[in-house]
Amino acid sequence: MKRSRHVSTIMLAVLAQYLPISCAETYTYSPEQQRNANRSLSVGYIVFDGYAILDVFGPLQFLSDLSWPFDINLSIIAKAPGPIHSRPPLHHDSDGMAMDMSKMVDAQIIATHSFETAPPLDILVVPGGVGDMTLQQRNDRSIEDFIASRFNTTEYVLSVCTGAGFLARAGVLDGRRATATKASSGWNRATKHGTNVTWVPSARWVHDGKFWTSSGVSAGMDMMVAFLRHIYGDPKVNNSVNNVEYAPVVDPSWDPYSVVHKVSRPFECPRAP
Repeated sequence: MKRSRHVSTIMLAVLAQYLPISCAETYTYSPEQQRNANRSLSVGYIVFDGYAILDVFGPLQFLSDLSWPFDINLSIIAKAPGPIHSRPPLHHDSDGMAMDMSKMVDAQIIATHSFETAPPLDILVVPGGVGDMTLQQRNDRSIEDFIASRFNTTEYVLSVCTGAGFLARAGVLDGRRATATKASSGWNRATKHGTNVTWVPSARWVHDGKFWTSSGVSAGMDMMVAFLRHIYGDPKVNNSVNNVEYAPVVDPSWDPYSVVHKVSRPFECPRAP
């Protein structure tokens, strides 16, 4: 019995670091949260062949849950409407070797809009994935051009994993702090772009102005929870977190993977010539 109580106490102490208790009866909403609760928000999610599955569907789980108490409209945006594949297209790695990933599992998502037909957006979400390598090798800047064209009229801009690379190449991160995946070559792919971007190597996510950028894959879920708390407040978001049975990281500086992948050093994007 004593051992059981001891284990329970330890578990509660650990969980307290991830999910702070917030009571709806005593919660004070900010003016921004009150405004968002009483208006419709249009969310645009950019997708491309070779997107990372959890980059898209992890954060979407919480957006879907919050669309019940709040008015949220979702558009899935790609170069053209229709099925978009998670299986990465043929591309070359950093050593020039052809990478044929046709044997990988393929989860498809349906793009509802093209870049030309996408509606006005309040929130833009840019995931990452190996497919960004194919787009760069084809000199396809359609995603970057769309981001640049919508940046000034979009209130919040979020990226997951190497999605930050699209933002940097679009030129919208200039003078900002941001982070990206730490795994494999993803960190180098994302952080070599942009002008005067301060890339934060040890961060689960970074919030700077209208930008929210997360580390790799699963970090997008933690960032989305933090973002939704920021725009809607804790009570409804905590309900979603508890229903999903997910314990989000609440400390944006928590990032053991920067050590695992050996990128835990200060890094600033070189200035453009």
